[in-house]
Amino acid sequence: MSHLQHAKQSAYATGNSYFVQSYAKINLTLDVVGRRSDGYHELATIMQTIDLYDTLCLRQTDEDQVHVVCSRSELNSDDNLAVRAAQAVRLQLGITQGVVIELHKRIPVAAGLGGGSSNAAAVLLALQEWWRLQLSPADMLSIAASLGSDVPFFLTGGLALCEGRGERITPLAPHWPASMRWLLLVKPSIGISTAVVFRNLPASDYSQGAWSRRITHALQTKSKLYPEDLRNDLERGVLERFPEVAHARGDMLQAGATHVQLSGSGPTLFAAFSDLGCAALVQQRLHAQGYEVFLTRAMNNVEQIDFF
Repeated sequence: MSHLQHAKQSAYATGNSYFVQSYAKINLTLDVVGRRSDGYHELATIMQTIDLYDTLCLRQTDEDQVHVVCSRSELNSDDNLAVRAAQAVRLQLGITQGVVIELHKRIPVAAGLGGGSSNAAAVLLALQEWWRLQLSPADMLSIAASLGSDVPFFLTGGLALCEGRGERITPLAPHWPASMRWLLLVKPSIGISTAVVFRNLPASDYSQGAWSRRITHALQTKSKLYPEDLRNDLERGVLERFPEVAHARGDMLQAGATHVQLSGSGPTLFAAFSDLGCAALVQQRLHAQGYEVFLTRAMNNVEQIDFF
């Protein structure tokens, strides 16, 4: 059975409108295996959806077009991945029904949290359910992969090992240790281009998938896991190239975090806590320093796709 067939989706529909939530992710590991012949990098990464989300409202229109209206005006563009997802569905199935996508952004943009990819996957799932489309799991995965490396993961979300360019998904049981019960995210006040980070990544930083294999084995065998076991091959280069990120990491450690890691290509950093009181205290200290801070938790795949 395809992993997409495990998905259970519900949504809130009223009249010609359909609401859906779109969750962010963090990378618990990110291993660069090598460079591919197509110019991209072969990856092995363990991703986890978290309880930080955007809200989308899809509205049917009589026009043969897709429009987006976003709370972040710079995202009101046909390049928005949510628009591209709707257009891909309409093109593949020859649909002329128009749609307006209203997007309330809470997930920071260009932050290493997969907000745009999550929005695209949410649109694919919403249209599949709302319009009762005849798209197979393989069709959905193909469209998702054509939109971006992280989009296939968000079709199911939860905790998963993602390989290749991100299109090979292996769901993992979420055996989270108590030491990682709460997650604190800090977004420095810069955006980082994923393409730039990978372009400047030296082969000496490749880990050949070692960290992702280790964590996958620990999860499958229910072995002990610690925040110190997590690794991101992009982190060294990002900390060296972007002093704002390195400074934020230092501030998080000084505020009380014991281990800080980069999510994706950054600039967002995260730290895990076992105790809400401690996490909230660190959050307050960092907020007082002017950082954009989010206190959240991991979401399993049932929560991720059981839309309101």
